[in-house]
Amino acid sequence: MYEPFSMPVEGLTLVRILLSICAFEFFGPCIRDSNKSHLFNPDWVGHARFHLMWQLGFMFYSGIATLGLIWLPNPLRPIHLYLAAGWLGGNLFGFWVAVVLVKWYRGLIFVPRIHKKILGIEENVFVFAILSLVFIAALAVFNLKVEPQMVAGLQTAVAR
Repeated sequence: MYEPFSMPVEGLTLVRILLSICAFEFFGPCIRDSNKSHLFNPDWVGHARFHLMWQLGFMFYSGIATLGLIWLPNPLRPIHLYLAAGWLGGNLFGFWVAVVLVKWYRGLIFVPRIHKKILGIEENVFVFAILSLVFIAALAVFNLKVEPQMVAGLQTAVAR
């Protein structure tokens, strides 16, 4: 379908590593929420547990798919990294929407016996703030360093 990108791209490995760090957040809830405080909580309505299992299954698949887009052989066309970044951005954006709207749907971000605080900040908010910064750094390196090289390489290949 297309030729693999033939020249090394400076900054590509850094972008892939940064996006991978963000992608591992898809697996965090699969581990953290598959216990008696969430998925097996007898006080939760059974349908809420069903939706949580559905969400965890989707998150697990999303993590695998995103890592595949980032690391499978020849993901050197920008579309692969755009798709991975879009998927990751959707996850991060969804978290921040849930935080902003928490009072509206009468949710809780922090459960004292279950969650911890890091530097006085609720652990999920702290972790997602760090992941958001890592994501922004990955996008910056991609847009400022990697993409211009890829575009130049594609233009050179087309000109041949």
